[in-house]
Amino acid sequence: MDLKRTDLFRTKSYINGTWIEAKNKNTLAVNNPYNGAHLADVSDCGVNEVTEAIDAASDAFEIWKKYSAGKRAKILKKWHQLQMQHAEDLALILTTEQGKPLAEALGEIKYGASFVEWFAEEARRIYGDTIPGHASSIRIVTIKQPVGVVAAITPWNFPSAMITRKVAPALAAGCTVVIKPSELTPLSALALGVLAEEAGFPPGVINIVVSSDAPAIGETMCASPKVRKLSFTGSTRVGKILLKQSADTVKKVSLELGGNAPFIVFDDADIDEAVKGAIASKFRNAGQTCVCSNRLFVQDSIYDEFVQKYTEAVKQQSIGSGLDAGTVIGPMIEEKAVQFVESVVADATSKGAKLMSGGRRHEAKDGTLLYEPTVLCDVNTDMDVFKKEIFGPVAPVFKFSTEEEVIALANNTEYGLASYFYGRDYARIWRVAEALEYGMVGINTGMISTAVAPFGGIKQSGFGREGSKYGMDDYLEIKYMCWGGVK
Repeated sequence: MDLKRTDLFRTKSYINGTWIEAKNKNTLAVNNPYNGAHLADVSDCGVNEVTEAIDAASDAFEIWKKYSAGKRAKILKKWHQLQMQHAEDLALILTTEQGKPLAEALGEIKYGASFVEWFAEEARRIYGDTIPGHASSIRIVTIKQPVGVVAAITPWNFPSAMITRKVAPALAAGCTVVIKPSELTPLSALALGVLAEEAGFPPGVINIVVSSDAPAIGETMCASPKVRKLSFTGSTRVGKILLKQSADTVKKVSLELGGNAPFIVFDDADIDEAVKGAIASKFRNAGQTCVCSNRLFVQDSIYDEFVQKYTEAVKQQSIGSGLDAGTVIGPMIEEKAVQFVESVVADATSKGAKLMSGGRRHEAKDGTLLYEPTVLCDVNTDMDVFKKEIFGPVAPVFKFSTEEEVIALANNTEYGLASYFYGRDYARIWRVAEALEYGMVGINTGMISTAVAPFGGIKQSGFGREGSKYGMDDYLEIKYMCWGGVK
């Protein structure tokens, strides 16, 4: 890996301001998903190390919470500047261990850094209130205070941005953090740790523990009374486990879980723009994002035209190594991910779906985890592609007739994260946007993620919001002060 700054490449965990090996000397291998090349052996920590990190964060909280908002903001802004300064190196690390195209990885680094900048500024805006009292001698005041130690468990699909999106508001609020990154992509997290140390965060404020034993680490975080907030991005199945485990200590929890996003195209939509939006929404990160369009619904009168144009556009998507110029779709993260995609495509075609493009692994010399971008038409609700989160480059296109029908289809899922639709009738736009049971709605756009807007879902996609002014709320407690005897 040809980095301009080689010290960003770390293989040890970061606890209490020190880079440490696992006490038992265990390591885990990190490999390039495109060609399987071995990248590094990273220290594989366990319960002892995460307990040490929690203790360090708890001690550091007593110091960090007393920093003025301006002082915390200054350090956060320095961290943001360092991320932007070294964005190309961070992107190269990300692509090499995760697989997404380099241009997309650079976009993630800048997107992730934008949260640090945003919340550095929000640190100064943690306002309380004065409330008219219930008696003439009473004065009521509320203030907001940091919740305490925050545990952040982050996924492999956005190994940089998912950290900054959780950690930046926590730090701005005055909390300290213990991060457990995915064992598949720990190098991006550790590189952020290098820059955090350089930015000037005191020891113990940011701790990064790499471990292959996710169940034990998660259980320890949930059981610890010192951890007052858990933020998790990942599967609904694991989120439910963590929520149950957090009950005994009654800690604050925010969960960003699975999705089954509908992408609706009405008959009055600009079809060419809808095709572009559907490409952007579906195939970013090889379809491995929780907000990817999972089910495309197209009104019957324009169905054939849309499928034709969409299929032609999908066939133009270049597939290969994320490090190669021009690559749009990189490898999937691991073998079992490809096997799952193969299974849902096989289920659909066995039940009558028509394969318009793709439907198989890409024939590449090195890229065994490359799966061709796939379009399925003539699909129905009995198929797995309707019910399951695909998490891969497969686009099933359903046909619908009426507004009422497509709203029912779109909402017929346990998930409620992201949704999208294209149309020009503004009365219908309002009706549909309000009727969709999702935390986020993209209207005539396939890209909705930004630091200035609240990101999160409803139903079994979780709760809590990341980004925007609302992103501070989960890291703060409201304290009510009642002043009596004012005469």
